[in-house]
Amino acid sequence: MSLVRCCFEASDVTEVFEQMVQKCTDAGCCCGCCSALRPRYKRLVDNIFPVTPQDGLVKANMEKLTFYSLSSPEKLDRIGEYLYQKAARDIYRKRHGFVIIAMEAMDQLLVACHAQTLNLFVESFLKMVQKLLESTEPQLQILATQSFVKFANIEEDTPSYHRRYDFFVSKFSAMCHSGDDREIRDNIRTAGIRGLQAVVRKTVSDDLVENIWEPVHMDKIVPSLLFNMQDSGFHMKEPGGGESAPDSKADPPMLAETCMRELVGRASFGHIRAVLRPVLKHFDLHELWVPNQFAIHTFRIIIFSIQAQYSYTVVETLMAHLDDNTKATPTIRTSIVDVLSKIIAIAAVESVGPSVLEIINSLLGHLKDSVRHVMSQTEEKLYQEALINALGEFANHLPDYQKIEIMMFIMNKIPYPLVDSNSQADNLLQSILLKSLLKVGTKYQTIHLNTTFPISFLEPLLRMSLAPDPEMRLLVQRILHTLIDRHHNLEKLIKPTINVKELDLTLEKSSRPDLIFINKHGPIIYDALYTNLQMDTNTVENIEAVYTTLALLCVELSSGETVIDLLQLVLGIQSLALNSTILSASQKFHLHAIVISLLTLIPVVIPIPALYDYAARIGKARKRDATHLLPDLREQYAANCQLANKLPHLMIDQMAVCEYVKAGGLDPTRLSHISPYGAGGTSAMAGTQRHSWVETSAKGSVVELATGTEVDSASSSPGVQRKLPEEELTFESMKHVLSENPEARKEAEAEKREQISHTFRTASFNELTKRTQPKHDILQNKLNEIFKSLSETNGPRQSTNEKKPSVPVYEQNFPELFIH
Repeated sequence: MSLVRCCFEASDVTEVFEQMVQKCTDAGCCCGCCSALRPRYKRLVDNIFPVTPQDGLVKANMEKLTFYSLSSPEKLDRIGEYLYQKAARDIYRKRHGFVIIAMEAMDQLLVACHAQTLNLFVESFLKMVQKLLESTEPQLQILATQSFVKFANIEEDTPSYHRRYDFFVSKFSAMCHSGDDREIRDNIRTAGIRGLQAVVRKTVSDDLVENIWEPVHMDKIVPSLLFNMQDSGFHMKEPGGGESAPDSKADPPMLAETCMRELVGRASFGHIRAVLRPVLKHFDLHELWVPNQFAIHTFRIIIFSIQAQYSYTVVETLMAHLDDNTKATPTIRTSIVDVLSKIIAIAAVESVGPSVLEIINSLLGHLKDSVRHVMSQTEEKLYQEALINALGEFANHLPDYQKIEIMMFIMNKIPYPLVDSNSQADNLLQSILLKSLLKVGTKYQTIHLNTTFPISFLEPLLRMSLAPDPEMRLLVQRILHTLIDRHHNLEKLIKPTINVKELDLTLEKSSRPDLIFINKHGPIIYDALYTNLQMDTNTVENIEAVYTTLALLCVELSSGETVIDLLQLVLGIQSLALNSTILSASQKFHLHAIVISLLTLIPVVIPIPALYDYAARIGKARKRDATHLLPDLREQYAANCQLANKLPHLMIDQMAVCEYVKAGGLDPTRLSHISPYGAGGTSAMAGTQRHSWVETSAKGSVVELATGTEVDSASSSPGVQRKLPEEELTFESMKHVLSENPEARKEAEAEKREQISHTFRTASFNELTKRTQPKHDILQNKLNEIFKSLSETNGPRQSTNEKKPSVPVYEQNFPELFIH
């Protein structure tokens, strides 16, 4: 009996048929009935298995099975089911060699057959893959994953609507968290990541199959990938380090990164948030925001992999997450904003239209909330700085016209400072927003000043430069420095100096648009700077900042048309230092120091050798007699320092400057006029250049009555004819006017104005009163003419009426025509 055996077993008769239709797997079987009763496809399947599993798949018989499958595709489903049954029985019996052979056979049939009935075979194939994944043997799990990856790469002719991949997503995700020995763990994790990658490829390519973007799937896939990426120290390496990146084929973290890139790259606009939501949730649950190196690394991967037109969605989602974490610690919020600043520049390239202002508005909103709630914590200040950096990084990659819009948008958000405002929160908010504006300004490259400073931006900026807080005034000056400096002269002009020729300044001829800009807006700019210098709260930094602004304007707008305006301002600043009653002695010394520095700079920018020599002589004299009137500026000066009022020989003389300017080929007419800055009062920030009260009174005072000028009301009074002096009506006088040299007439007028100005400056009050007292006869004659005309007009009407009682003159009313 040991030599002859039968495949039949001792059992009931009902089981005999079952045993007969099954293949005899015993090599010593003596019965020929089994082979005769089995269907052909089963015989073909049985023949591909060798006697011992070590021999591997019988290739000749496998080719026969493949040919039969191609010839009779309707048998594919039965072949697949039979292979599944054999593999399941071998798994149970732990005959893993035969399981591997069965899986290999199914792989070859899957690749070779492309019939429409392939879907039926796929069901058996997936059942076998699932059966292998359910086993506890790592070898079988890896084998099943490899087979599933091959299946995912096959394009099916018709989709299967009822096929689901829930089990595979769950199982592959679980394999990504394997915790066995290192070698086995890495192999299983790699297999799990490849399996997830295959699931994504298989499902995203066809909208009719199961939606892989559902939260139930993304909540498993994304955390599994992040878990493996987190295990890598690759994101901790310094850029340019000597250690090379690990091999992505064997390293689970790098393979996970590849899978994450593919997942994000395949996501459409409607699915981006489905990927980002589990990412943010994973970082929150596992407290991965602090430190944030891994968060930065992850979001860089996402922002670089996403379709360019959807990159704004990442920024928007991250900012929304920041909104939801307003109650989190400042450290966490700072880390989130830091991540945002690292990726926002990439999104800025694709941001257009309202999306730009939405991002800016959101960042400014967080700044406002931070200022209002907490004002003293160091961590909160770091959070504010991170927001400002994010704002700057975003603006840095925008086109210039959008940077101007952002600066105007921020400027409109800054509340105007009130003198009586004591709110620390408001002051801090103004300071924070100005810092944001400065950050954006550093990313902007000025081409033309009229483009950089539209009036809607320039006026509020200059108004903010007169804020009560000296720190805010300093911030505004730094913003002006950044926007005005086009030739990188800022560092050279940061401190006042009389050694200008050693600075090696970069000079360039001003363009016509720049000259038009400074001619139009120069008065309000100079006026704001002059008013700034009048404030008694100025520190050394404030005064140096104003000097730098003026010096940059001089260098960037180097033209003969601007020299006179700058010299007028320089003389006005000197007058302020001499006459101000509110500035301290130190502040006056500071003003004298920047005056001599500017006077030395101007003839270097616009070559006027005589004026430069004059400034050099004053500088030498001050160095000898009064060093406190020269740079550098100091906080405190010695008590024995004399005021400049007692050192008139060290002051700049207006007439001398006019002469040297004329010698340089420029017209000094305007410079010889009364300085518009001589009064030293606070400006109202008017749109035109302000005039001193001296000029106003000189033009419209009663002095003109004494010179024979008619009263203006004469032309509007009835019956009164304007009588011009006879000499103005002669032919000789008219000929004289036509033949007179215009330059001579201008010089005469300038001399006359200079005389009037000198009189009002030097004469006493009593003398001015006598000079302006009109002659009694002229005024009396004019009044007589007026009253006579009134009496002639009202005479005929009064003669027909009854005589009225006399009324005192001081009780009589003026006629309506006269009032009109």
